[in-house]
Amino acid sequence: MRTIYFITTLIFGILFVSCKQEKKENIKNIVDKVSTTKPLLKDYIVGNWETTYLKIKYLTANETDSTSVFEDDFSTPSSGKAQSSYKNDGTFTAWFIKADGEKVDETSGVWKTRGDSLFVDYPYLGKQVQAWYLITQAKDGFMATSTYDWDNDGENDDILLMKTKKIEL
Repeated sequence: MRTIYFITTLIFGILFVSCKQEKKENIKNIVDKVSTTKPLLKDYIVGNWETTYLKIKYLTANETDSTSVFEDDFSTPSSGKAQSSYKNDGTFTAWFIKADGEKVDETSGVWKTRGDSLFVDYPYLGKQVQAWYLITQAKDGFMATSTYDWDNDGENDDILLMKTKKIEL
């Protein structure tokens, strides 16, 4: 009888230790996954950025049902550079550098994030822009998509796709 009790206790003890070890390994795997995930957008966005590609589809261009597309990959020297700087305090500045190096169209505003969305609010060319972007983080930049009234026709139906890279100023 003592032998059966001893064997049963030994089996339960082995199972208990095995389960505890498996639980520790599962916790370690979860911690490893969390530590390798992308940073929160509110932390990631802080810094200096340059637009490398921009495409806007205007679905009701010139108050018609025609689609018009604006596209610029900013790879040619004559295209200039759209740049921005986001600060920890929730403010940002954006500007355009023409091909000759002249800085133009500088504007400042505020930003905030929620999940993977970036919300911006800034004045531009006499209009207050309040837009949001769905952000996909990349190795050295991010991709942003947005639906907004980019052609100022009163319809929030224009689709923007923007790719950026992190830069040093």
